[in-house]
Amino acid sequence: MSIRKRKITIPLVIIFLLLVLLWLLWPFADKSFEIVPDKQKIKEKEAFLNAPVNHQEAKRPNIIILLADDLGKTDIPLYGNKVVQTPNINQLAKEGTTFTEGYVSAPICSPSRAGLLTGRYQQRFGYEFQPVNRYFSNRLERIILNKAFDLQELEFDSQNHVPDKQAIARQGLPDQEITIAELLKKNGYATAITGKWHLGFSPQFSPLKHGFDYFFGFNEAYAWYTDTANTVNVHHKGIMDSHIWETGNTGTSQKQRNGKSIYEKDFYTNAIAREATAFIDRNKQRPFLLYVPFNAPHTPFQASKVDVKKYQDRGVADLNKAVYYTLISGLDNAIGQILAKVKAEGLENNTLIFFLSDNGGATYTHATSNAPLRGGKMSLYEGGLNIPFIIKWTGHLPSGATFDRPVTSLDIFATAAAVSSSVLPANKYDGVNLVPYLTHRDTSAPHKILYWRAGQNKAIRKGDWKLVLNLKDNITALYNLHSDKVEQNNLAAKKPGIVAQLKQDLANWEATLQAPLWPSSGFYKNITDGKTDRFPL
Repeated sequence: MSIRKRKITIPLVIIFLLLVLLWLLWPFADKSFEIVPDKQKIKEKEAFLNAPVNHQEAKRPNIIILLADDLGKTDIPLYGNKVVQTPNINQLAKEGTTFTEGYVSAPICSPSRAGLLTGRYQQRFGYEFQPVNRYFSNRLERIILNKAFDLQELEFDSQNHVPDKQAIARQGLPDQEITIAELLKKNGYATAITGKWHLGFSPQFSPLKHGFDYFFGFNEAYAWYTDTANTVNVHHKGIMDSHIWETGNTGTSQKQRNGKSIYEKDFYTNAIAREATAFIDRNKQRPFLLYVPFNAPHTPFQASKVDVKKYQDRGVADLNKAVYYTLISGLDNAIGQILAKVKAEGLENNTLIFFLSDNGGATYTHATSNAPLRGGKMSLYEGGLNIPFIIKWTGHLPSGATFDRPVTSLDIFATAAAVSSSVLPANKYDGVNLVPYLTHRDTSAPHKILYWRAGQNKAIRKGDWKLVLNLKDNITALYNLHSDKVEQNNLAAKKPGIVAQLKQDLANWEATLQAPLWPSSGFYKNITDGKTDRFPL
């Protein structure tokens, strides 16, 4: 090569390298995801909540919502588990009604909670995906993370446009939505949350700004249970668990009381029960709403050595499962403390109690499989959506009964509103008051259709038919849940007419929804029968 050609080539190479570097470092964040509060709807909400209320003379029941975190339906004896011990949940079922077809409105924590607390499909107000602390900043960061870390079953999306910091800070329960706490507080109830919030990390989304008088808990999706000795800690391989161990006792995972950070010395499941019973004690002379969203048995897997040994002595050799089972037993013990307090104060006949999980068991922990149900947390198969669900109201609802028609966590709002004689605003509500169905005053089905959507993943249940769609991976699956609850026999090719009708029903529902307020950050990737099935986070 001549000197002249070399002189020309070197600048071209430098320019090329600079362009490549610019391409790698070009920022993804932009203003296109800005979340603008709906001032008109906020104004209407404030007018509704500030309007005078004429309280009826009839005694209004207390309402307690006991919410487990990532507890699979078949993780407990009530639905067939032969190993885990949950005497208090068993007793709750004996004194109440057990749902065999209880569903949540989403197979993942945050959207599921948004639906539960508002009584509305969360997609109606754009809460389709998990709030995201951060997205990839640029292509170089994405390449490094994808190549250098064990992503477990995660697959990050390849989007080149993501929310900026201001938009991320506004990811949370929209101000215009009326929560069950706000509705009941308007009607004279004392309100409290003890446990995991996970409906927005910024101060504007605090439970204290959404109708709760008292908040003991944390804002994040996870938190350490303890940082003390005499504890068995199981670390799972991969980026999800390592992130939890790095950040689970700081930042948005920091424990707090009414907005102020605190240090908690008790194992956190026990601390949640302690705060819940103390709230009951302070408010036993007036109607109250107590929302108890436990973080058990969500990761990180931590348990006392003494309690873990009990399961090991019973033959559970897998330490991972022994700790998971211990977390479930600890959850049961905490629930027992709350139920005992209700009984000790003579409040049983005037307290409506719900127990359920926010979604199916997290199969990626390898401590649970949700078997025989298919799939788990983050999937739209039964293992992700069909959850343990009990209701108890002594003297008002049947005891020791089962209810085998589909119900949903959205029904909690509607039921609480009805029994408290609360007038609802003119919003579209998707739950129903369960009391007439459980007492057999109404013998029809509470719901003709149930719907789910997370991006390109959608599902619908109509009677015994369930259609699951994954447009990203080109999956269309039709199941008859009466004969095939485990969703193994795909009838889509044999029943094209039913597929078409369910697709139309789904489309009609989707036409009433709002576009997601923020994008997902990626997918949970499951491989079944050699097929990849991705579920948006």
